[in-house]
Amino acid sequence: MRLYIIRHGETQWNKVKRLQGQTDIPLAEEGIRLARETGQGMKELPIDLVISSPLTRAVQTAQLLTEGRDVPILTDERIIEISFGQWEGECILESEVLPADFRKLFYEDPLHCMRPPGGETFDEVRRRTGEFYRSLLEHPKYADKSILISTHGAASRCLLTQFYEDKDDIWRGGVPKNCAVTIVEVSDGTAVVLEKDRLFYEG
Repeated sequence: MRLYIIRHGETQWNKVKRLQGQTDIPLAEEGIRLARETGQGMKELPIDLVISSPLTRAVQTAQLLTEGRDVPILTDERIIEISFGQWEGECILESEVLPADFRKLFYEDPLHCMRPPGGETFDEVRRRTGEFYRSLLEHPKYADKSILISTHGAASRCLLTQFYEDKDDIWRGGVPKNCAVTIVEVSDGTAVVLEKDRLFYEG
């Protein structure tokens, strides 16, 4: 099984560093461009199936990337973005609502970030994305498939912890760029990251 794990294309909230979480923001024009160009860059790579977060920006990215292909697109709630609850829409860099400790720990030590009011912790997202990954391993028809997983910045990084010995390093160098693709080869239950955060588009 080969996994192509992609963060969705850019949105207007991405541009201004707002916490999107599970707020359903569509792709901006730049995000549409990135998704289409990524699809062009990946056109020679086989994709048998897409599994997407149900949020519009992830589904749009999957649809644009697979334009012209007859590839089924499924959705799975377990790879939806982390919920920031009442803090969704706040700017991570300069909000007067977000506690200073949250803004600091969000990038430096996300597993010890406080739970947003009405939201999730990074550990909870790590657990549900882990359950998603294990469900792929348990699905016998997926063993020889190439699967595109269209998801989000925090959710994709939490999913990525399944493939490394150190499962507490969430960001692994930073938030992935929009439409960055991590390629994972899974054989007999063992996963190897072949490429991390590859960009298939120019600029």
